[in-house]
Amino acid sequence: MSEKDYIRKGNKWLGKFKQWVDANGGEPIVPFCGQFEAKFMAMSPEAQKQYCEEQKITSAIPKIIKTGYASLELIHFFTCGTDEVKCWTIRKGTKAPQAAGIIHSDFEKGFICAEVMKYDEFKQLGSESAVKAAGKYKQEGKNYTVCDGDILFFKANTVGLAK
Repeated sequence: MSEKDYIRKGNKWLGKFKQWVDANGGEPIVPFCGQFEAKFMAMSPEAQKQYCEEQKITSAIPKIIKTGYASLELIHFFTCGTDEVKCWTIRKGTKAPQAAGIIHSDFEKGFICAEVMKYDEFKQLGSESAVKAAGKYKQEGKNYTVCDGDILFFKANTVGLAK
């Protein structure tokens, strides 16, 4: 869309385009303006906020990402160490050994178990030790289906696999 149409939240083609999409599978659509997004990303955070408030619009990028992930059936899980947190993307329905394999193929081959914390419980309770104390820290096996937002620690026997 043009920036003017994006700010107006419509143009003469959007309704027709939506009808065609609905008639041909009904997948979600996310109207956006490339010109606006390029200008928006070049602004400082303060200028972004001011411009969006003045024009009563927001960037479509977060919605594009969320809609894309949902349409592709993708989810995230996290791994944490003392000095870093990493986010990994997998397909919904992935079992723990295959999720471990996203990090390294030897982790899938030598998979023993996954220690699991739910992100919401971690956030609510404030620490890994509090999650453990509340009995919410679980050890799961090969049949565990990873859930969106899981915080995982994989245990694997990788001795002899790197040959």
